[in-house]
Amino acid sequence: MNYPRIPLAQSIIQICLAKGVHHIVISPGSRNAPLTLGFTANPQFKCYSIADERSAAFFALGIAQQIKKPVALVCTSGSALLNYYPAFAEAFYSQIPLIVISADRPLNKIDIGDGQTIRQMNVFQNHSLYNANLTEGESFENDHKINEAITVAHTQKGPTHINAPFEEPLYLMSRKLSVDPTISGFAKVFKNISIEDIIACTNIWNSAQKKLILVGTLDPNEIDTEIIEWWAADPSIVVMTEASSNVHHPSFLNHIDSIITPFKERDMAQFKPDVLITFGGMIVSKRIKSLLRNYRPEHHWHVDPLRAYNTFGALTHHFEAHPNDFFHQILPFTKIVNSEYAAQMQEIQVMRARKHKAYLGKIPFSDLKVFEIVLPRLPKKSMLQISNSSAIRYAQLFDIDDAISVFCNRGTSGIDGSTSTAIGAATVHQEPTVLITGDIGFLYDSNALWNNYIPKHFKIILVNNGGGGIFRILPGHQENKVFQTYFETQHQLTAAHLAKMFGFEYFSAINENELTVGVKQLFSAVDQPAILEVFTPAQENDKILLQYFKELA
Repeated sequence: MNYPRIPLAQSIIQICLAKGVHHIVISPGSRNAPLTLGFTANPQFKCYSIADERSAAFFALGIAQQIKKPVALVCTSGSALLNYYPAFAEAFYSQIPLIVISADRPLNKIDIGDGQTIRQMNVFQNHSLYNANLTEGESFENDHKINEAITVAHTQKGPTHINAPFEEPLYLMSRKLSVDPTISGFAKVFKNISIEDIIACTNIWNSAQKKLILVGTLDPNEIDTEIIEWWAADPSIVVMTEASSNVHHPSFLNHIDSIITPFKERDMAQFKPDVLITFGGMIVSKRIKSLLRNYRPEHHWHVDPLRAYNTFGALTHHFEAHPNDFFHQILPFTKIVNSEYAAQMQEIQVMRARKHKAYLGKIPFSDLKVFEIVLPRLPKKSMLQISNSSAIRYAQLFDIDDAISVFCNRGTSGIDGSTSTAIGAATVHQEPTVLITGDIGFLYDSNALWNNYIPKHFKIILVNNGGGGIFRILPGHQENKVFQTYFETQHQLTAAHLAKMFGFEYFSAINENELTVGVKQLFSAVDQPAILEVFTPAQENDKILLQYFKELA
């Protein structure tokens, strides 16, 4: 086997191999040649070449999202590194393990006017869980920093940065290793809740008439069936979930905005929980955040082994445990509490569902109608990736089959890498993968299609309303040239030529009948990835959605 001649590159590669970092996303360049040659020479690494660094980083994020292990990103020196930052920040807030390995010029070449040099050390300082600033050559200190960067990414679930200076010549190879790097193992950490905390929280729990469990973004199968059935059986517990919560039960309220948007002040006060328990990632619904900030629970507990955000300004305790472990530990000490809380919310949910169905039966073709048609027709046991902005908010209003796993980049809630993330996830997911996205997010990340690893089972449903339709829904917008140009970003572009250029089969729809046919065609296309572009009326979508919430009341 061939190895890069530079000892530092050998150390990085061997430590990655020993610690199970096997997926390597490489952005082409010259300064990172020692790493590129070393990683690609070893068949134990699965290497990908993605030219656009921003897309590459989100592609790596998608892989890490699915395999739950660190994925390495490798780039050359200079501005290439900065293009990783959007995905790096997303990994930080979504708690996804990612390791950026940047090649650098030697320290004496920085800030002297040499080409392709920037100040790379600590460039991700605000969002990096660990920064390994290496020095040239082989050393125990370098090995320690490389080990630590990988360990932290793995155990603390987030992004780390390894910056490695290489001097020319960069392309020389050797038949033998010249290093014997130090390898450190992963320490297993088990966090149990203290008996004092269990007693204190269950005393509160057992006396509370209204307990709200609000689930954010969560991977599938994180919560045991026993726990789910316990929540559903207690009349004092209401469980609210979102599309990306991946927790299911017929009694759970999975359309938060549909439930609470029509609330009057009296309803909000009545809904206000005594105890709020949150876990999982970021919450999509602005309405539930607003309600709980204005009607704060007396007790808010967040359950997460690593982090807690005081989202509602009411956090009283952070239980540093996995939510499944937390509920298993307190379950034996809890009792059923007689309450009308769950029954009242179930009654509201039934009423809202009836009005939801009635309204959808009379509306014209629109964004809302698209989601009504598309979501029930997704392949069973598929993976659904949803882009940010309008797409995820529309998806929240509808049922999604329990067998479908749902993901969305809710860490920073940006539109910049949804397609790249979905493609990365699809490369390591065996079942069909569907991305539902809007036109602005799709066009913004169109370089995601410049990718040689897109599986045939990857499909895109692109809702094209000719601009940033979500800005029409927000209060205060005025229909004028400034709004249309600088907020909505009106355009007449389609995905047809992009599909042809990048080898996607292409379908389109402009009405309900064409959409029904188009969905069938999309999922029947088995020889190549495919795009179904759905054109909806920009001037009508916001009116239809706003009227939807009015008619739910």
